[in-house]
Amino acid sequence: MKAATVHEIKQALMGNTAKELAELCLRLAKFKKENKELLTYLLFEANDEELYIKEVNQEISSEMDEIDPGQNLYFAKKSIRKILRIANKHIRYMGSKQAEVAILLHFSKCLKQSGIPFMKSTALNNLYQQQRKKIEKSLGTLHEDLQYDYRRMMEDIF
Repeated sequence: MKAATVHEIKQALMGNTAKELAELCLRLAKFKKENKELLTYLLFEANDEELYIKEVNQEISSEMDEIDPGQNLYFAKKSIRKILRIANKHIRYMGSKQAEVAILLHFSKCLKQSGIPFMKSTALNNLYQQQRKKIEKSLGTLHEDLQYDYRRMMEDIF
């Protein structure tokens, strides 16, 4: 079965009542945890982005604190990638370049402060540099004042 395009889905949803739309959303939320998380964000947390960014940053910090810097670099790499997947999921939910920059800067700062010798691992070093490139790319789309503030933060981290 081929999935419909977004345009086709949008047109089909326009013809439904509010009750039918609510039923469709609830049914969609039952199938995947990610759908439920996105609906939770949109319904309850989208109106206060600053608080949501702080919560995501706290989650990243707590996950980073659980990584033992003296452990095998292989296991540290797996944990760091897991944390990055969580961060990217929240960035996708928000859909904001400013939030992307703030979260990725915090991730990079936590990684650097963790004491994990990530520069010894080519894969982890590349991951770290890739986040820097993502931040640079997203910074170009922000307002000049925000760019200045975030660039100063970047100088401290990188």
